[in-house]
Amino acid sequence: MAQQKVVLKVMTMTDEKTKQKAMEAVADIYGVDSIAADLKDQKLTVIGEMDTIAVAKKLKKIGKTEIVSVGPAKEEKKGEKKEEKKDEKK
Repeated sequence: MAQQKVVLKVMTMTDEKTKQKAMEAVADIYGVDSIAADLKDQKLTVIGEMDTIAVAKKLKKIGKTEIVSVGPAKEEKKGEKKEEKKDEKK
């Protein structure tokens, strides 16, 4: 299984306490490499070789959870390659 980036929206993540609970719950899942939380947008970004459904199930215990996106962990390199090709054409 390749590394993937999962972005989830946790509706109840409004303060530091719930943010900490969400991060601790996800950290227990096997295969998680990194976790980033954004309180302003109520989003949690998880990167690693884990099961997306397992992450969502763990977070449902904390509050209403919605999967925003699932994709490859390394999207940045593709964007850089496209920009280089555009420069070469000009």
